[in-house]
Formats: sequence, structure tokens, C-alpha cells
Amino acid sequence: MLPLRDTQEISIFPIATIAIIIINVFVFVAMYIAAYSSPNPQYSLALTYVKYGLVPYELTKGHLIYPTIRPVWITLFTSMFLHGGFAHILGNMWFFWIFGNNVEDYMGSVKFVLFYIAGGVIAALTQVAINPSSKVPVIGASGAIAAVMGAYFYLFPRSKIKTLLYVFYFITFVEIPAPFFLIVWFLMQLIPGLTPSGSSQGVAFWAHIGGFVFGLLVAIIIKKMKENGTYGEFYY
Repeated sequence: MLPLRDTQEISIFPIATIAIIIINVFVFVAMYIAAYSSPNPQYSLALTYVKYGLVPYELTKGHLIYPTIRPVWITLFTSMFLHGGFAHILGNMWFFWIFGNNVEDYMGSVKFVLFYIAGGVIAALTQVAINPSSKVPVIGASGAIAAVMGAYFYLFPRSKIKTLLYVFYFITFVEIPAPFFLIVWFLMQLIPGLTPSGSSQGVAFWAHIGGFVFGLLVAIIIKKMKENGTYGEFYY
């Protein structure tokens, strides 16, 4: 299933969503330009990942095994702006655009940015908690985006996702209820996350799970605050 767009309209210009996408793309392009300007591009990329990516072992043990920036907790933030290739960043930013602008519209741009960053941190810490001794750098915005998707799941239960559906040679376009689409996506993270083979796929499934659950819980709180008139609006 490939989501193309959602049916939920927005009432603001999603400046925060666009800004986050631009920052991610800028970092990605700058990283690859720097790498392919060096004598050994692959080594340069690997050095960037271990320097700015989150290495659970370094965070939990306090012992640096790579030339990581210090203090090591900063990688909780820097890691969410790194991507491992064109498909990685394209997929992440595509999902983020589909779901992010609506959540920004609901929360307000400033609070949305804070929510996005907090979601990325919580997602990363979830992955660390599940595999604290891992020496593989965790990179990517998918944990933060999972938080956005979790919030979307609760805030827009009537929305639909126009989806490209392909099964072998059968291709069609369908509108899928957003909650169903997101539940299927969540199960696609949870099932491999609970199986031994999941850790060998090179995907931080528990970051996605932790981010989604965090986003869902925050959305529940925010909606309740709005209903009580205690949330406060900040639209920029």
C-alpha cells in the first residue's frame, strides 16, 4: 500500500511541516555532497552516521566506541535528521507530508514542532530501552513521523487515505479509512518488532512503535484540553 494523499482539509499554511522537510532534505543533500567530495565517499558517510547517529551502547554504557559528538545525548536529536539513502528520506518525508500538515493544523505550528522533536526523542529512547547494547547507529526521522501518525490516528478518525494498492500485477486506487490504514501500518511494525528476525532487518521497529504510542497519548491529552478550553492556540 502506498499512500498518495488524505482527504482531511487544512485551514493554515503548514509552515512547520514544510520547514522540517526542508531541513531534512538540506542535511541529506549536504551530507552526500560532502561525502562524494571526499576521497572515500562510503567511509565519509559511515563516519557521519556513527558521529551523529544514536548508538544505544554509547548512551547506556557511557563508553564511546566511535568518534561520536559529545555529550552523547545530543545524538538523540541529531540522529533524527540523518537518512541512509534516497529511498529512506523520500519515504519518510512523503509520509510526513501526508499526515504532518493536518496534525500541525490541529496543534498549531509552534507546539507541533515541539511535539515532533519530543516524539523523535521518545521513539529513540524506546529503541534504546529494547536493545540497550546495540552498537548499530539509529538514524532517521521515522520515529518522530510515527508520533505524528499516532496523533493523526486519534485526531482524524473520519479521514480517508487515497492509496495505491498493488497485489502482484493488480494495481488500483482505493480510499482507505485512515484508522484502518494506520492500524495496518502499526501492526507491520509491531509484529516484526516482537519476533527474533525483526532485529536482523536493519529497521528500528521499536522506535516506530514507541513514537506511535507517544503520539496517540499526546493527541488524547491535547483533544481533552481543547474540549476543556485549556489548550491555548499558537498559530504562526
